[in-house]
Amino acid sequence: MTVLLELIRVCWTFRDRRWYRRFPFLPFPPKDYLRWRMETNYGDKSFSNVRWKDISAYARWRRELRTQGHEGS
Repeated sequence: MTVLLELIRVCWTFRDRRWYRRFPFLPFPPKDYLRWRMETNYGDKSFSNVRWKDISAYARWRRELRTQGHEGS
C-alpha cells in the first residue's frame, strides 16, 4: 500500500501544471516528459520496456529519501 501511495505522490509531483484545462482532466505527467524518461532509462521512447519492479523500486527509493528529510526530491 505504501508503494501505491508513493506512486500517487510521484504522479502529483510530475503532473502537467495545466492538467485541469485538458481532457481527461487528470493530473498526469506530460507525454513529452514521459517519453524522455523512457528514453533516458531504457534507451527507447516507447513504453514497451517499462517494468513494474523498476517503477516500484523508484517509488521505494523516493519514499526513503522523503522520510530522511529530503522533501524536495
